[in-house]
Amino acid sequence: MAKQLRWLRLDNAAKIYPAARRREWSNLFRVSVTLTEPVDKAVLQAALDVTAKRFPSLCARLRKGLFWYYLQELPEAPGLSEEYGAPLMPMGKEEVRKSAFRVIAYDCRIAVEVFHSLTDGNGALVFLKTLTAEYLRQKYGVSIPCTHGILDCAEAPAAEELEDSFLKYAGPVPADRRERTAWHLSGTPDRQRLVCLTLDTAALLEKAHTYGVTATAFLCAALMDALQRLQKEQVSDRRRRKPLKVLIPVNLRKLFPSRTLRNFALYTTPEILPRLGDYTLDEICKLVSHHMASEITPKQMGMKIAVNVGSERALAVKLLPLFIKNAVMKAVFDTVGERKSCLTLSNLGLVVLPEEMAGFVTRMDFILGVQAAAPHNCGVISYGEKTCINIIRNIRESRLEYHFFRVLQEQGLVCEAQSD
Repeated sequence: MAKQLRWLRLDNAAKIYPAARRREWSNLFRVSVTLTEPVDKAVLQAALDVTAKRFPSLCARLRKGLFWYYLQELPEAPGLSEEYGAPLMPMGKEEVRKSAFRVIAYDCRIAVEVFHSLTDGNGALVFLKTLTAEYLRQKYGVSIPCTHGILDCAEAPAAEELEDSFLKYAGPVPADRRERTAWHLSGTPDRQRLVCLTLDTAALLEKAHTYGVTATAFLCAALMDALQRLQKEQVSDRRRRKPLKVLIPVNLRKLFPSRTLRNFALYTTPEILPRLGDYTLDEICKLVSHHMASEITPKQMGMKIAVNVGSERALAVKLLPLFIKNAVMKAVFDTVGERKSCLTLSNLGLVVLPEEMAGFVTRMDFILGVQAAAPHNCGVISYGEKTCINIIRNIRESRLEYHFFRVLQEQGLVCEAQSD
């Protein structure tokens, strides 16, 4: 008998992405691994065939119901996709209906591109690690233990991996949604461009510790300093300068005992107010650190979860046909979703692999797609001794990257810059 395919309701965070999608934009991100030798595509396809069965919530397609979109497990793994001139080419409606993720092999690199309704960066990273481990087993016959986020493909998916943890960990009291609107960058529309800055991880951590903050807080502060310099160039009258805010995704698995492989991240948005005058990097570091420390707690995040879950559970919302829900959610996304920050800085942190696998891997990368209405985004990941900061944009001007590079240089950090 044919296997019955799983279907899953979209998790609480995933519901906004199908509604917000445009013809030329879909909310995608990429995680990738670079190996020591060129990828054997036939072996990678065989490894994907095995791995896909272990991740039914990720190896899925987006389907349209009467009241909600939902995910349906794919009957078999999709074929490998070709690498285009730029990463994260938009996924059209037809592609998402067939498979809402891509696996791409190019030279020594294995890349996974994911429509955000499937999972977040941490879930995709678990998938990439597991796929790469299976590939190395089949290609080289090495025995790689199922540790450090690598799952056993011989095991059935656990129920906890498929749960919507937002519903489980919503707090008893909702948070206040009100936030100041941030300054938005602008420029000449252009093709998608990528700049990668590579830093020594030890030097980055040492510099962050001199300011008494984490690497994420330091990079956020450096990016806000770059935004401050750029806005000062473009807006001479200090009274007309708008708040500068960077959205930092928060992996809620570190706050709650969740094993989900679906979306389970919220955000915090540190800000500075340039109308008050120029901020030093030390001042920005302190503001970012205090903001993150006060917001990234189970109680605070539980309140944020409660706001979103409460909206989803409202009977009036449940009964609305999907086309009306889509119109409302798209309007909310356009007027609120991307107006509350200048851009996103998402740090997946330090990737650690089993010794048996690490010798085959030279580099990891994490790339966020540009926002729908804002031209930049920034993904950060560390592996081995290097931290890779990928800044993507869809405008011609590269002033933000220039200022960010200068801020890091002024702090004595040596950056290797690459651009497409």
